[in-house]
Amino acid sequence: MTPRHTVRAASAGAALALILSGCSGTPEDPADGVPGQLRIGYQSIPNGDLVVKHHAWLEEALPDTEIVWNRFDSGGDVNTAFLAGELDIALAGSAPVTRGLSQPLGIDYQVPWIHDVIGDNEALAVTEGIDEVADLAGRTVAVPFASTTHYHLIAALDEAGLGTDDVQLLDLEPPDIQAAWQRGDLDAAFVWYPVLGQLYEQGASPLVTSGELAERGNVTADLAVVSTGFAEDHPDALATWVEQQDRAVSLLREDREEALAAIAAELNLEPEEAAEQVDQLVFLSAEEQASGDYLGTADAPGALAEHLRLTAEFLAEQGEIDAAPDTTAFENALAPAGAEHAARP
Repeated sequence: MTPRHTVRAASAGAALALILSGCSGTPEDPADGVPGQLRIGYQSIPNGDLVVKHHAWLEEALPDTEIVWNRFDSGGDVNTAFLAGELDIALAGSAPVTRGLSQPLGIDYQVPWIHDVIGDNEALAVTEGIDEVADLAGRTVAVPFASTTHYHLIAALDEAGLGTDDVQLLDLEPPDIQAAWQRGDLDAAFVWYPVLGQLYEQGASPLVTSGELAERGNVTADLAVVSTGFAEDHPDALATWVEQQDRAVSLLREDREEALAAIAAELNLEPEEAAEQVDQLVFLSAEEQASGDYLGTADAPGALAEHLRLTAEFLAEQGEIDAAPDTTAFENALAPAGAEHAARP
């Protein structure tokens, strides 16, 4: 790999180090408007983002741009990095994106792509003897705060007539959840793969999944967010990024074996394990995303805006954000131009 094509791993600690160092801003761009650098935040989630990374499609499509891949453990960490000015494009769950677009964060970013609609790859895993959500009263429960699983945990507790004060709630990142579970410190955790799979291997059982909660109206997704400044300054580069994501979805549908091999390599899994995780997500093509059900079009924003508003209302009720923005605010945050372009014949 040449110096131009950089891959860098960063976690929450790395994001914090970036903030403390006072580094910010994007390197100067060449005179022709091509970005000198594209800083991407990714997570260990089995979707097309890992296919694009593994095959270095962006490096090929943007040869004059340094592609920097930064790994994050949660959407909350991604929001922190955006606030520090250290990311251009990243993956975050719909709940942290909703928080990011609301006050007090008010991050200036947009949603150009839906990486996946979340299903059973996120779940509330519990120890033996916990048979229903109501049994969590007084128990120790871990979840990464400001994540889709945090949102779904609150929703599950609410359905059972419990609040966060009824459990001992711990804010832990996925690797810390796995370590705490091994020590026997937890009764339950709402988390995603690969840590969720590790908990199952250690005897945990799923009590409720995100897919089940979605069927009851609490839809979540893994979204792409792009800084408004980057989107405005480099629309062609953003469109290229979307094209590569759509290419990955096509590979997942048309050459599943090759796509699974790429994802398995990125997650250090066997292809069979990768297949099991991929099957728990829903992937959408650019054509599907540029429909009224999802991102919509520039003239007619899609239903994703309403899902984000409903998420915001719930988070406001729980005191997680100051107030829920109206639907228009979320419609304005949708950036469907790339999907529209990629969907054209």
